[in-house]
This record gives sequence, structure tokens and C-alpha cells, in this order.
Amino acid sequence: MAAVAGMVLVVVLLTGVTSALLDGSLPGAQTGRPRDIPPRYLALYAKAAKTCPGLDWALLAAIGKVESGHGTNTGPSSTGALGPMQFMPATWTTYGIDGDGDGRADIMNPADAVLSAARYLCASGVDRDVRQALFAYNHSWEYVDRVLAVAERYRRATAFALPPTAVAARVIVYARAQLGKPYRWGADGPHAFDCSGLTMRAYEAAGITIPRVTYDQWRRGVHVPRGQEQPGDLAFFRMESKGPGHVGIVIGGGRMIHAPQTGDVVSIAPYAHRADFAGFARIS
Repeated sequence: MAAVAGMVLVVVLLTGVTSALLDGSLPGAQTGRPRDIPPRYLALYAKAAKTCPGLDWALLAAIGKVESGHGTNTGPSSTGALGPMQFMPATWTTYGIDGDGDGRADIMNPADAVLSAARYLCASGVDRDVRQALFAYNHSWEYVDRVLAVAERYRRATAFALPPTAVAARVIVYARAQLGKPYRWGADGPHAFDCSGLTMRAYEAAGITIPRVTYDQWRRGVHVPRGQEQPGDLAFFRMESKGPGHVGIVIGGGRMIHAPQTGDVVSIAPYAHRADFAGFARIS
């Protein structure tokens, strides 16, 4: 009977979280699909992003949108750029690859162009500094800001993942309830939090005890490769001599809930392009 009751609790909790995600009452609520991206291009952006650690599909999609409207205007541009990802021919000579296996690297072929853009961004250090990598792609800070804004819109328009377990659901529900509370160093609730105080209390609410400080939480979890993180995992940043100096709770879609710093409040923030990213840990 206890086992049956436990299964019922899991089903009820996850059903409730599903409803909350859909009606927008939890962070990461669905706001619709990025309808301006053709299905073929969406698949190419997702495929190409996996070829470069730290590269986000939404960033590639944003470049495709800004450069050519996902292939609706393939040039040549006023500077001579060509194709759906608007490569300069000289740059294409260095970075252009055969993305669809037809035996030729074609600057006008979406499959070739999107994978080549991923290669170029990877070579430009997108995993270390996304703004500099975008500036290398197109030498304009206005362009960089525009691409990042479009990428964020695409992330928001994508359905966020459902927490995979009842524990993860409880963790996120607790963290969500703390949004807007002030950051205070050394605080672990209920009226204020620092980063590891928030994560400790969120897991405590799910019935799991984890250490109080960030670098001990880093050692407590099982490390998860980038791209395989799930809602409820911990995201760590700013590696120091003893371990990471900051932590947040993954909620899906490249976003987390965290207590940022003095003068700020518990909030939702993207983590995909932080230059100080250290890794993920899954608490079991």
C-alpha cells in the first residue's frame, strides 16, 4: 500500500507541475513555438549546435534569422556575403564544410551553411565568450545585441522540459515560491537567501539533505555533461580554489532560478552563455 501511495503522489505532483507549466504559473512556461523558423532549418540548427560544446541552437537560429530570414534572402549582400548564414567567400574557404554528405561544401546549401556557421562560432570561442564570437562573425556590436535578443526570444518561445521526477518538481516549486526575495550573504531563508542557501532549502523541501556551501554541493552531486542537464539539476559557476562560487537550479530551456548577489533578488536567469560556467551536478 505504501508503494502505491508513493506512486500516486508522484503522478499527482507531476500532473500539477505539468498544468502549472502550461498555464504559465511556473518558471519556464510554454509561450508557443518559434513559428518563423521553417522546420527544416529548426532541425539543422539543433543538429549543428550539437557539434560544438557550449553552442546553443537558439543562437544559431538567431544568426539565421538576422542574416537571411532563415534563407529568404541569401544575397549577395552589399559586402558580398552569400547564403543562408551570409558567409563571406574568403571565410567560407576556411570554414565551409559538407554538411549533408553530398560531396561538396556549398555556401548556398542550408545544411552546409548552418553546420559551417557552428564550426566558425566554435573556432571563435563561443563556449568562452559568446559576444566576442558573434562579433567575429559580424563586426558590429549592434549586430551582437540584435542576435542575442532574437536568441532569447526563441528560447522563451520553446516549451520548457517537465521536471523528470517528483523530487525535481518539488525543488522547482520551492524555488519558484522564493522569487523576489532579497539576496543576503549567509542567509538560508525564509525571508532572504544566498545562492547555496536557496539550493539547500529547495532540496530540503524535497526531502533531501545537501551541504550548505556551494563547493560542497558541487562535490555532493553527480556531474552531468553540458547539454544533458535536466530541470532540478544544479548549475555551477565561477570556479575558485575550493570549488565553484555560485550555484542555481536548472528549470529548463537554458534558464535557472538563483540568488544572484548583494542588492539583487531571487530571480530567473539564462545560464547558457555565461563565461564563468563550471558545470552541472545532479543530486540523487
